Formats: sequence, C-alpha cells, structure tokens
Amino acid sequence: MTRPLVPPPASPAIRLLDPAAIDRIAAGEVVERPASAVKELVENALDAGAARIDVALAEGGRALIRVEDDGCGIRPEELPLALARHATSKTDGRDLLDLRFFGFRGEALASLAAVARLSLTSRVEGREAAMITAEGGQVGPVRPAALSRGTVVEVRDLFFATPARLKFLRGAQAERMAAAEALRRLAMAAPGVAFTLRDLSAGGERVLMRLPAETGEEALRARLAAVLGRAFADGAIAIREERDGFLLTALASPPAEARGAAVSQYVFVNGRPVKDRLLLGALRAGYGDLLPAGRHPMAALFLDCDPMRVDVNVHPAKAEVRFREPDLVRSLVVGGLRRALGGLHAASGLSRSALGMMRPSAAAVEAARAAQAPLDPRPSLHSLPVPHQQPVAMPGFAEIAPPAARIWETPADAPPAPKTDHPLGVARAQIHGNWILAETAEGLVLVDQHAAHERLVYERLKREARSGRVVVQPLLVPLVVDLGPADAERLMAAAGDLAQAGLEIEPFGGTALLLRAMPAALGAADGAALLRDLAALLPERPADEALETRLDALLARMACHHSVRAGRRLRLEEMDALLREMERTPGAGACNHGRPTFVSLSLRDIERLFGRR
Repeated sequence: MTRPLVPPPASPAIRLLDPAAIDRIAAGEVVERPASAVKELVENALDAGAARIDVALAEGGRALIRVEDDGCGIRPEELPLALARHATSKTDGRDLLDLRFFGFRGEALASLAAVARLSLTSRVEGREAAMITAEGGQVGPVRPAALSRGTVVEVRDLFFATPARLKFLRGAQAERMAAAEALRRLAMAAPGVAFTLRDLSAGGERVLMRLPAETGEEALRARLAAVLGRAFADGAIAIREERDGFLLTALASPPAEARGAAVSQYVFVNGRPVKDRLLLGALRAGYGDLLPAGRHPMAALFLDCDPMRVDVNVHPAKAEVRFREPDLVRSLVVGGLRRALGGLHAASGLSRSALGMMRPSAAAVEAARAAQAPLDPRPSLHSLPVPHQQPVAMPGFAEIAPPAARIWETPADAPPAPKTDHPLGVARAQIHGNWILAETAEGLVLVDQHAAHERLVYERLKREARSGRVVVQPLLVPLVVDLGPADAERLMAAAGDLAQAGLEIEPFGGTALLLRAMPAALGAADGAALLRDLAALLPERPADEALETRLDALLARMACHHSVRAGRRLRLEEMDALLREMERTPGAGACNHGRPTFVSLSLRDIERLFGRR
C-alpha cells in the first residue's frame, strides 16, 4: 500500500528563540552530565588561584554539587555578571589563541544557572562576602553572606529545568564515578593543590578522595602515586623530551605492566586535561611492538608549549585541541617514548606478583606445621654440646671451625668471581632448560631465554631491513615448499615485502614455491615451516597497513623461528653473552609478542620472603 502524497507545508516563519530557550540549548553543549559541571567549576577554582578545593556530591551530582575553594573570589558588584553568558575575566576576546587559563568562554556558570538551582557565594580579601542565586535562568539579587575566603558554588537539582535531559543520565553510582574521574584528571594537572571529594547522599558523609598538596621536584610523581597507585608511580618510566619549543614530560608503565583496556591513559596540554586522538595514537605508536595485541599501557603525558601553537577553542567542553605542527608533536611523543622504553626496564608488578606467589599463605604454614612428624625423643644434632676440637681439614674448602669461627671460605687459588655490576648481572645457572638465573649486585634476575633471544634476533633483522642491507644467505639447494592455493597466492602477493626482509621466493608450478635465500640471521631455520607460518600471518594484517608495520610483523614472525628454544642447554658463557646483548639491545625487556623477557627480584625482597626483614 502506497502512502498518499502530502502537500508541502506553507513556508514557516523565522523567529528568534526566547533567551531562556537559547540558554538551555547552549547549556547542553557545556554541561552534559554532573561530571561536566564538576569539571567546569573546579577549573574556575583553579583559575582563581585556589590552593584547596573541596567537592561534595549528593546522588551522583543530580541533587547537589558543591565546590568550595580558597581562591581570589569575586567582587559583590560583579556577581550578576558572573552568571551572564560570555562574561569572563580570563580574556578580552581579542586573541583566542593566547589562552593561559582553563576557562575562557564564560559559559559554565550561565549554563548551570539555566538548567539548575544555583547559588554563588564569594568573598574578595578586604571586602564583605556576598551571594547571588539563580533558578532555571532567573537570576536573583545580590545579598550579604557569611564566608571567610574564596568562593562556594552550589548546584542543586541539576536539569530540573530540562527534564528530558534527566532521562539520559545514568545511575547515581555511575555519575559519581564519572565526576570522580573528572576530578582526578584535574588533580593530576595541579599537584600543588589539595583536593577533597565527599559523598553526601542519604544524609551521611563519606570521603571518596583526599589528596594533599604536593611540593618539591617529585610533586608530580607523588600526585600520580596518590591517583593512579603507588605501584604505577614506583615502576613507571620517567620521560623528558624537548624539541623546537615543545616539552614532553611523562610517566609511562613498562610494557609488561600493560592492561587489557585503555582506561589509564591521561594526556595534558599546557596543564589542560584533553582527550586528543593524535597524542593517544602517538602513545600507542611509541610502544609499538613492545605491547601484545589487545594490551594498553598506563601513562600520563604532559605536553607544554607556547599557547599560540595549539588551539584549545575547538569544542565547547575544551576536551579537544589542534596543533599547528601535528607531525612535530607526534614525532616528539613517539621518539621520546621509544628512547625511554628502549632500555631494560624490569616489570615491578611482575616481581611483586612472583614474590606473592612464592610467599606461603598463613593457611599453608599452619597446614605444614600440623603435618610435621612427632618430635623424636632422642637428642638432635643442634641440642648436643659442641666440643672444643681442632679444625678438620676438608679437601677443596677451608677448615671446618668451631661455631664462633669461619665455616668455610673460598680457596686462595680459586679464580675471582665474575663481577655482578651489570644491569642483568652474571649467569649462575639454567633452570629447566629455559630459564637463566643471574646474580646482580642488588638481587636476582630470571630470564626467559627463548623470549629474550627472539627479541634480539628481531631487532637485528629490523636494523638490517631499515638500512636496506639485509645479510642474505642463499640456500645451497633451493627448497621446494608445497602450499595450499590460497597460501601460495598470499605469499607471492607479498613477495616484495619478503624480499625486503631477506626471503627470496618464486613460483615453482601449481601451488609450490621455491625458497632460494633466507636472512643470515635466521641461521638454519626450517624454511618450509617459516613460509607456512608467514602465510597464516598475512590475512591477520589490515590491507591498508603501513609498509613498515607490515614488514615488522613479518620480521617478528621470522625471528620467532630462529630463537633459542626451550629445552636447549646453554653454557654459562652463552648465557652471559645473551645477557650482555640484551643490555645493548633497545626494547630487550619484552619479546616480539609484548611478553616480559626477565623479572628482577631485589635482595631486600628475597630476605623479606624468608622473614629476615
């Protein structure tokens, strides 16, 4: 059944919207939820020079948002102007690039006054305190008030004037968590300011966050430790990079500490928290192949530059920025991260987890005690008196002396022990054919020999491929590899990439390929297995992937085929050579799949494990 044609309506009249409607529409761009209101009000407090900011919420911010600060305050005669749209003390509007404050639009208070019940109380030093109220856009008169210092803004019944917006809010807990996250971001941007967040729901009071003001050179690390956890701050890699007027300061987790979701990545531009795709993409690129698929690093990046080189006037919520030189910014972030991550960085979280797994639980200790055999009534060796006797000579050791004397010592003619002052120490043993146990000056290091060697081979192949001088080893007898039609087609389509990586193939009739040469770094790798593995890898890569990324994926898979396998016994000299090459190779702390290659245990932690501290 067809719908009947409807005649077009008459041309509608154009008219101006009511000012109150304009305010409510504009408010929707600035205040999306309670977290947006918290962000705007706390930014105003920071712009006022506050050293202490207290935030209180009720019902996730729906019923109440109160922000109290000890900043410079607002003069009584300017309170009505503070609630007017596009009224601000932070810029005169002539230059919207040279912005040095969080706020500059003059919309936050006006937007909140349009959709909620708002009261603003403030006091300037040397003046009496005053307050002003607004309800649904209707502004009341200025009245005297009692306040010792700064400003208090109370927002009640958010969105009561726009009930449709209330339907799109989430539950009280979700809104409270979002507001707390907004406050945490601002707290990281201002470590010298004290913050408190309280929940006043259900007539009670619960402190959700208390961050004291931090001072000194380690103020930023201390604030990040309070916000993101001591484990992150202690194990994070410090980054400082400067180029052409841009300064990058960052703390980033080692690759082995990556998480399953990108929820702990924070970016700040000139102290402003932003969610910038360029910087977040540069963060991911900086880690590159140090991260396994589906894992994301924890990081806090602080980028500072001349305000004229970045545009923050892109979005009403000021969450996005635009750089005049985006390529320079990306290069700075990627290069800084790669240089910092190129060294050996132990996964402190893995070390703590290893110690936790080795430490017996209280239940296990009690079970072990209960399972002990009854005491033998005969005297034990330790209960017998120690006779005064002459030392007994033992071949290869020093004399066994009475308890007060030496028990044994190294023979005088023994070779000196190897130095343990290398970052990865000196190899002492191989465990179960795959784990190298090394002694350092501070403790022990446990190395996964296969993962470590895989990274070393991969980095060598990458260096050769980047320089265009891959050392190729022609096969004395070219290898014929019979594949399925799809695999053969995929490999021949990628023959150019494979040749750049040092693999020379050509069709050999039907679904067979002829392998003529391999990279010398792969040694006697199984060529047939390698080609089959590469054929399986190719469909996993996006068709529009950059050449360098696609080539790195091929090299990583090739390196895996020539790595030292688990179960291969190594001599101490070979193990030490592996450790020294790891220390010289960038990124050797993680294998090609992003897994850690070693775990470090400090002597202090080992002693604590045995109850010696």
